[in-house]
Amino acid sequence: MSAKTKIVVLRMKELIYTAIFVGLAILLVVLFLAMFGGKDDEETAATGAAGYIPGVYTASLSLSGQNLDVEVTVNSDEIQAIRLVNLDETVTTMYPLMEPTLESLAAQIIEKQSTEEITYTDSTKYTSYVLLKAVQTALDKARPAQ
Repeated sequence: MSAKTKIVVLRMKELIYTAIFVGLAILLVVLFLAMFGGKDDEETAATGAAGYIPGVYTASLSLSGQNLDVEVTVNSDEIQAIRLVNLDETVTTMYPLMEPTLESLAAQIIEKQSTEEITYTDSTKYTSYVLLKAVQTALDKARPAQ
């Protein structure tokens, strides 16, 4: 085998034009990704915690054959109030932790404006879970359809 040396002549002008076009192509791709790729993240962040349709929304709970509603009042920016409605004496007697637990949860939810990272005691774990699920259901009704 004989090794023949090949000489390639590159002109400086061609190298500069090629580098400029490659640079512009990369810049154009990054610009398109920034313009069209990041828009969904901004919209989701804007309607994340805020962005409610103002009004009063309810979610129903059925306890021992008795129905009661968790009522959530929101304006366009924040959760304003959470309370129990249609609360019967039978439910109050059979579930004495229902009202105090909701009051505790409601204070935290209104302060944080979210049902995330809410704390509760071990003795009210199941009651809190049921109430948080009902509040979240009512808040889901309050969010605009996407």
